[in-house]
Amino acid sequence: MKDCANITTIKPAFRKLRAFTFDPSLSLKLDTSIINNIVYKVPWETLKPGPVGEYIEVVDFDPSSGCFYKPVNLDDPYTLAQDGLDPAESNPQFHQQMVYAVAMITIKNFERALGRKILWSPYRDKSGYAAGYVQRLRIYPHALREANAYYSPQKKALLFGYFSAAPDTPSLMMPGGTVFTCLSHDIVAHEITHALLDGMHRRYIEATHPDSLAFHEAFADIVALFQHFTFPEVLKDQIARTRGDLASQNLLGQLAQEFGKAIGHYGSLRDALGTVDDETGKWQPLAPDPMDYQKIVEPHERGSILVATIFDIFSNIYRRRVADLLRIATGGTGMLSPGSLHPDLVNRMAQEASKTAGQVLKICIRALDYCPPMDINFGDYLRAMITSDYDLVEEDNLDYRIAIIEAFQRRGIFPDNVKNMSVESLLCKVDDELDAFEDQFTNLLEFFKLFKEKISYITNREDLYRLTKVFITGGYIGDPDTEGDKSKSTGKKGAQSIMGLHQRLNVKFMGAKAVEQFSQLTGLLLDERLIDYQGIGRSEAKNTMGAPKLEVHNLKLASRVGPSGNVLNQILVTLTQRRGVVCDTDQYGNVEVKGFFVADNPENGWYALPEKSSSLPTKQPYPGKTEGLTGEGSEKVLPKGWFVFRGGCTLIFDLNYASSKDNVKLKYIIKKDINDKERMKRQYRMLFNNNDFSLNATYFGTAYGNLEAEPFAIIHKIL
Repeated sequence: MKDCANITTIKPAFRKLRAFTFDPSLSLKLDTSIINNIVYKVPWETLKPGPVGEYIEVVDFDPSSGCFYKPVNLDDPYTLAQDGLDPAESNPQFHQQMVYAVAMITIKNFERALGRKILWSPYRDKSGYAAGYVQRLRIYPHALREANAYYSPQKKALLFGYFSAAPDTPSLMMPGGTVFTCLSHDIVAHEITHALLDGMHRRYIEATHPDSLAFHEAFADIVALFQHFTFPEVLKDQIARTRGDLASQNLLGQLAQEFGKAIGHYGSLRDALGTVDDETGKWQPLAPDPMDYQKIVEPHERGSILVATIFDIFSNIYRRRVADLLRIATGGTGMLSPGSLHPDLVNRMAQEASKTAGQVLKICIRALDYCPPMDINFGDYLRAMITSDYDLVEEDNLDYRIAIIEAFQRRGIFPDNVKNMSVESLLCKVDDELDAFEDQFTNLLEFFKLFKEKISYITNREDLYRLTKVFITGGYIGDPDTEGDKSKSTGKKGAQSIMGLHQRLNVKFMGAKAVEQFSQLTGLLLDERLIDYQGIGRSEAKNTMGAPKLEVHNLKLASRVGPSGNVLNQILVTLTQRRGVVCDTDQYGNVEVKGFFVADNPENGWYALPEKSSSLPTKQPYPGKTEGLTGEGSEKVLPKGWFVFRGGCTLIFDLNYASSKDNVKLKYIIKKDINDKERMKRQYRMLFNNNDFSLNATYFGTAYGNLEAEPFAIIHKIL
């Protein structure tokens, strides 16, 4: 018989994997056991045992016992047929399955919001240069025998611990039972968010501002929290239990319940909605207090202010979205009758809650592209949220932006240098007096168009990394044998040499007027006559020899589609500089900026600021190494009062504008002025007058005496 049809096997879109919704402890309670087992729909990819995929490599080695656990094979037919392994605390292979599933769900949430593939921060050598592409983040489910879990920038890995429970009372959980942090959705989502954020903004891990230290913790909690709302059965259950009031005590607003109880808390590790009184053991809602932002400095506690702010945004929008449903269900009174809610009402309210939470999470993630490259504070993040939402959704019919502003204002969080808290004032627009300077970017139009053309259709993440690096530093494109290596040229047909972005900026902005305008625009120091005195240093790269040192931190293409079908095509450029700063404290405790040194060569001495502004700085000898900070590469041991200070900007160019006019529109600029002496003084106080509360210190000890204190960048090149 002749075969009449060709049957083609179609690759599935998703892989289904069973896991805990929250953590194992909720499976031991009658009222929550039914909702604590979930089937995650993870984007399909071919996996090796581990599992090992495109983004993640699970390595299950337990150093405490010297044991390698057998890696799970999720492509095994029997495992595939039953949606992965059964949830089990005693099965290491299920632990591997759990961390993989949660990590991949979190990664895909980021990619959908950002409109591009994510990249991990690269390996870096001791000199501070990017030294290698990192394809996979490693995850160690049983790395520590302690009550801890963390992301290691040095190892490019997530390390999860396990420990014996010590609850406040045996009624909460069994004393001495083993608690695995890798089995908590919230802890896994939290830690991989640290890695994702480090891949986008490596400077956010530095101890330069109380908010920047808290932001990492807060943002990781926000992602873990709002992923709860992607679980339909849990959402319906909690809406039914709270009668639609998600601002009351519920599982959706709690993080790491099992971990919190195991270390002696009455409830979860953190709760965005309220707290449990230590004496009564009863839950109490949190009332916003604007003074908390002025008083609290510990990073986790300070971060909880931002988490509660974001949850308020969601809660207020959700109430508006379900108001019509409540009016219909109550005959216009808005007062629900006693008893259980109708299942149809629960389903509709769950749909609105899920949609609202998804939109708020996307706004939070997209806002990262509109943040400054370092020294972030909560006010900066408010402006980023408003700007990113306005950029994609100009018509705010449901007043999302008003809800955002109101929630921040209730907690006393206000951005610097804004006239008022209106949407227009909070947008990160270019200064009006610099609008005419946009013509200077005309020569970048074809460069950006070529970048978009080459990047848009690349699906391989390593190719994306290497090609982006070529556009930053210069080199050859179009020839697989030479792409990314500007020292080689085979002469093959199609190979094209391009000038990198750093060199283009250096060539374009020559002349005193252009330099002055560009410096004012970006907050950088670019006057070649003054950079030695200013501690900027000169480039030693071949194409930019002698020019002011400048880091082209990132060059990214963002292509997003708004709710009305509008397409947003943008180029995001991050430029940063560093300079050595010398500060001192007088007898009254006042901090004074004394002068500057070149960070790459502190032994060459420093330039003291003159008493008269008309005079030039005077060179002073290097005082010798004493008790100062340490750092990686050029940021070696420094004398007390000496530190490396950074400034820079994020430039967002509109390519849609360029398609209709012979120009490229600089639409937004978000900057941290490298000449801001108030920031220098504040950073000095953070480094020398306070304890080191940085995330790096949390995991690896204080910056003093720690040569690994510097984090890593996504695409970094010092020129």
